[in-house]
Amino acid sequence: MSNPYAWLESSLATIHKANWYRSVQTITSQPGAVVQLEGREVINFASNDYLGLTGDQRLRSAAVAATQKYGTGSTGSRLLTGHRELHRQLEEAIASLKQTEDALVFSSGYLANLGAIAAVVGKRDLILADQYNHSSLKNGAILSSALVLDYAHNDMADLLRQLEQHRQLYRRCLIVSDSVFSMDGDLCPIPEILAIAHQFNCMVLVDEAHATGVLGATGAGGVEHFGCTGETLIQVGTLSKALGSLGGYVAGSAALIDFLRNRAPSWIYTTGLSPADTAAALAAIKIVQQEPERRLQLQHNVNLLKQLIQQQLPHLQLLPSDSPILCLPLASATAAIRLGEQLKAAGIFVPAIRPPTVPTSRLRISVMATHEMAHLEQLVRVLGGM
Repeated sequence: MSNPYAWLESSLATIHKANWYRSVQTITSQPGAVVQLEGREVINFASNDYLGLTGDQRLRSAAVAATQKYGTGSTGSRLLTGHRELHRQLEEAIASLKQTEDALVFSSGYLANLGAIAAVVGKRDLILADQYNHSSLKNGAILSSALVLDYAHNDMADLLRQLEQHRQLYRRCLIVSDSVFSMDGDLCPIPEILAIAHQFNCMVLVDEAHATGVLGATGAGGVEHFGCTGETLIQVGTLSKALGSLGGYVAGSAALIDFLRNRAPSWIYTTGLSPADTAAALAAIKIVQQEPERRLQLQHNVNLLKQLIQQQLPHLQLLPSDSPILCLPLASATAAIRLGEQLKAAGIFVPAIRPPTVPTSRLRISVMATHEMAHLEQLVRVLGGM
């Protein structure tokens, strides 16, 4: 008899051969601009902790206090034993930040996208999705059973063309896009998408994972950044990046949130977010609202790093970006891995991103508000010597 699991070894061999193999790297210190990575100190350009809140004492104190009061877990789904007043306080804080009628907290951003998309469209419906969307958006679309058509990245002419061809054949239509593309750093044109959606009677869902706390006058995200606050759409995001905790959310109209409480499978059938994570995220939102200087410092660091690269390394062409994510394209996965290892050996942690995560290999540089000028200069100096 043949071994039904024998294919695993050959598949792993193929992954290795293509230089697509991945493994974990252990950080043994507190999070921050400088971390201990596998026993050595490195400057950290790999983190999504854009505002440096993950190690903030106020978040840690809030998490400890919530654990002492409520325990380590929520014990069940929110509709059974898993709901705490902290959850509602966080949802109200998110709605206030986003200036929406209501919000709903999920146990991760991935689950928020799965649940929201699967709930609002089904077999009789159409999804138009940016080809560079995050995995959670792609899998939420599959889970919904709607017909999914990709449009070329940020190409509004292609989106319009596909809607003209297909929209009239389906009951509902949902346009789905990241607001900040996590592996490129560029932004989706939210005003143009909303205008097209209005023309064709479509819903719009934007994933604000890498924009929440970072973009906009108050840190509300890409929707605020583009002046679209108050427009009717579905906003999804995470608590695990600039907000320094864990979890996800959907923000929108009161009717949408009430519907998701009754129809989003990844909310109904999942244990509620832990008290510690909930309290930490609540503390983070207060800091985002009360300390805009963090966002200003982050933007200063992004602009400074771009300027240093342009002035000192004009031969390096970064991908277009209006976010703290700066990507250096490379010819192959082998080249990306090699340069990433060289940087690490020089005390700089920048991850190599390869297919199938992205269509072409690159180094992904994440800038934080807590990076010092010396950190940015050191990155440019090391890159210049390679």
